[in-house]
Amino acid sequence: MNAIDQNIIERRSIKKFKDDAINVEEIIELLNVAKWAPNHKVNEPWRFQLYTAAGKEKFVEAFMEAMRTPEGEIPPKALNKADYFRSIPLHLVVVMPEDPRQRRWDEDYGAVSSMLQNFQLAAWQRGIGMIWRSNDWIYNPVFREALGVKPGEKIIATMMIGYPAHIPAKQQRTDIREKLTIISE
Repeated sequence: MNAIDQNIIERRSIKKFKDDAINVEEIIELLNVAKWAPNHKVNEPWRFQLYTAAGKEKFVEAFMEAMRTPEGEIPPKALNKADYFRSIPLHLVVVMPEDPRQRRWDEDYGAVSSMLQNFQLAAWQRGIGMIWRSNDWIYNPVFREALGVKPGEKIIATMMIGYPAHIPAKQQRTDIREKLTIISE
């Protein structure tokens, strides 16, 4: 098995991170590698917001405001999640334009997803882990507005990034033969 195959198979989504800081320049290097994902007409349909150090609080506050109940309270579960978010070294919000043409929208979403997979694999090779989150609250107008996501843009992911404190075990995958139809005539 070659190194690329091994990296694809061994990469894991990381939920528990060490407190160690991640160098922002290294994230920029990784994104510069990841940008080589296939994308139609090389339109690069992505933009990023990286929350680090004290800047993470803006991300956390946006989350908490999105979780606020109609009575104005923040549920205990959301407060616990906010504390968890504070403990993660970096948060990367990935945004794409929402083209009204379905074909372009699909192509852009595919390109951003490919870029994010590249990012995860390149980071994993350097010992950096992450998890791709697309929770309900990324659709909440309060969260979107607090982060400056404009109408006509879509949050594709919030990537939580850091050095892994725990690497989950590999989960079995279905042999592709069970999902493959070969048409030879």
